Amino acid sequence: MDATRQPGQRRGDGGGDRYGVLLYYKYAEVPNAAALAAFYEEHCRSLALVGRVRVGPDGVNATLGGRMTALEKHIAEMSSNTLFEGTDFKLASCEDPVDERVARECGFTSLSVRVVKELVTLCSNPTSAPPEISSAGRHLSAAEFHSVLQNVAGTSLDAVASVEKNEVVVVDARNVYETRIGKFNVPNVETLDPEIRQYSDLPSWIDEHTEKLRGKSILMYCTGGIRCEMASAYIRSKGEGFENVFQLYGGIQRYLEQFPDGGYFEGKNFVFDHRISVGSLKENMLGTCLICGTSYDDYSSRCRCSHCRMLVLVCPTCQDSTKEYVCELCQKNGKEPCQISTRQDCKIQTGLSEPSGFENKSISSHNVTSKVPWSNDSEQLKKLRILCLHGFRQNASNFKGRTSALAKKLKHIAELIFIDAPHELSFVYQPIQGCCSDKPSPPAAIPKRKFAWLIAPNTSFNAEQDWKAADVPFDPLQYQQQTKGFEESYTYLENAISEIGNFDGILGFSQGAAMAALFCRQQQKTCGAPKFRFGMFCSGYPAPVGDFDGEPIKLPSLHCFGNGEGHDRQIANRASAELAGLFQQDCCSVVEHDMGHIIPTRSPYIDQIKDFLSIFL
Repeated sequence: MDATRQPGQRRGDGGGDRYGVLLYYKYAEVPNAAALAAFYEEHCRSLALVGRVRVGPDGVNATLGGRMTALEKHIAEMSSNTLFEGTDFKLASCEDPVDERVARECGFTSLSVRVVKELVTLCSNPTSAPPEISSAGRHLSAAEFHSVLQNVAGTSLDAVASVEKNEVVVVDARNVYETRIGKFNVPNVETLDPEIRQYSDLPSWIDEHTEKLRGKSILMYCTGGIRCEMASAYIRSKGEGFENVFQLYGGIQRYLEQFPDGGYFEGKNFVFDHRISVGSLKENMLGTCLICGTSYDDYSSRCRCSHCRMLVLVCPTCQDSTKEYVCELCQKNGKEPCQISTRQDCKIQTGLSEPSGFENKSISSHNVTSKVPWSNDSEQLKKLRILCLHGFRQNASNFKGRTSALAKKLKHIAELIFIDAPHELSFVYQPIQGCCSDKPSPPAAIPKRKFAWLIAPNTSFNAEQDWKAADVPFDPLQYQQQTKGFEESYTYLENAISEIGNFDGILGFSQGAAMAALFCRQQQKTCGAPKFRFGMFCSGYPAPVGDFDGEPIKLPSLHCFGNGEGHDRQIANRASAELAGLFQQDCCSVVEHDMGHIIPTRSPYIDQIKDFLSIFL
């Protein structure tokens, strides 16, 4: 490392027109998170930056991509704000994204700026207050961290004195799929790998392994440092015997910059951008194929566990012969690959005769007879079956008609099945004074029945009443008053799925998207995980029903909504972005379009939707 460089800065490698990636975070009190997010939105777009920015009352976390000159301008702008004093801006030049599918999944094809409740969610239990970030473990520079490891390994007499007092244990704060391709390996030093699927599982692991940590000098590390901040504070909150906690400042990224040969780090550093991983000068490979066990450490194929959707390593040979994967954690829990069947197509009737609670409601599907071939043409697969939930004051038939263009574009890969919501609504019209009468008249025609998944507390329905005059003009925020009816809708959907058959995914539009998210959250609470393989949430919003508990919904998700420039006048961009933020972020994709309150079917948006669905074929 350049000895003259100030802490928190990273030289741009002289690549003015080269592509680069910038990572930084800052824990600090943010007085107005919404205003800061708006600034990020405008400033980053002006520099043509892409990536993710999360702004919360406790600080900022950013991963951005763009031209090096633009990123350096961004660093200069943020450094002028006292809020970012002392921030470690980690900037590295790299190749341009070449795999658009990977870049899109990592959020590196567009800019996503969101306001969040907290930068990282450590505790999934909403009753547990997060630890005080001021209690985080002491920062060790890459050189100090290395020196401690050298001393314990017996290869150096130099070390940080306060660490040396106790037995040293190293704790990896990352997810298991990250540790499988790279980790610290130090002779004579115990390194603990929690083997967790997601960060919010770490507190439980710490609670279960307190005796391995008590009285030790604990050295923690992660990719860039942010996860160690909260995790080290959590360990120190346990009191006596847990005071000596230290964290690698700047994470593995800074360590590999300081020690290009890898030092004590073996393998590659998993990163959450289009690069996927970054290695050292060492040419060693830690990862192995899940199926055959051969050395392999490339996640670019984005293979995932069929049950929990965690990334798994599968070599190209095994990808050609196997389509269903079970990660090592699910295998430990006795789960097996899902059986793929080429069962015969069945015709879905448009009415159900059994008293299942949704008699006379409409169930309809688009053409279901086509099949999709395997990539090796050896056998055929059924299309993806997707349950579609309409918006407020719509019905299955209406939604099917409005999505006919979408169904046509997806006809070779998906079967869309539509169902009415359980809450029937009165016919409502906006009174208009007639030219010959002072009394406003309702429309003459009787429309098709309309339904809702969630309703306002004072909603009433009278089957004898044809029309009802609206009390007030249309209010785009009316969904905030729709707080009732979830329990009935949840039971209704459970019965419908049992009656119709299982689905690969769920798609919801507007209120249907809000209901789909609630349904998946409740399934996760009840069954441990949603029963769908994926979810698609279009122009959605977080329904004002219950509490999402702080734990992300563990479901691969695609969120499609307007880009915030006023095109969708019914659901604000920030509401749809907030819904996306409730899902597990490493398998969450966002498609922001420049159209209205619709599901877009033109390029490039339809191509992004197809790319997402192709993962599950």
